[in-house]
Amino acid sequence: MPSLDLLLSRFSTDALAEPAPQGAVLDTILSTAMRAPDHGRLRPWRYVIVQGDARPALARRIVASMKRLDPDVAPAKIEKRQTRFSTMPMIIVLGMHLRPGDKIPLIEQELAVGAAAMNILNALHATGFGGVWVSGDVAYDPELAAELGFPAPHGLAGFLFVGTPRPGARGPTRRAVDDYVAEWTGTPVRFGADDA
Repeated sequence: MPSLDLLLSRFSTDALAEPAPQGAVLDTILSTAMRAPDHGRLRPWRYVIVQGDARPALARRIVASMKRLDPDVAPAKIEKRQTRFSTMPMIIVLGMHLRPGDKIPLIEQELAVGAAAMNILNALHATGFGGVWVSGDVAYDPELAAELGFPAPHGLAGFLFVGTPRPGARGPTRRAVDDYVAEWTGTPVRFGADDA
């Protein structure tokens, strides 16, 4: 039961401070990715750790991508991303090493990347750290992906901001699961969450 309590208490937060995990602790956290469901054992996840003086350089690439994707991007949006990518204690770039010609469909490869990232978020929480998974338009920019080491057909699944949750950081109130579950009895199901 303590493991379930741990999972039920996890939340995403970008209210993060130093320190971020390092050394053997970080290795253990990242190793949880290797336990994710992975049809075909392709291990399509790849991680790039960005910290210290590399953060502002990544932020400049993010801003360049934003301007490339939308020349009219709002200055406030640029400033927000510049600040976040420059100041988070650690950023983990979520790379996808995809094999389009493989017998395993691409969607299953991408789902494996997502499952591995969720394992990392759970492991961060279990070790006293925190994080949030962010994406946005730049995560789908093939030029940015290539600049980070993931040329097509590979790509990005987003970024994890990682650090120690600031005092008072807490997640949103979670809804009860009842509206998201239905039992199939031979006819199409309906969900309470879809009636809202």
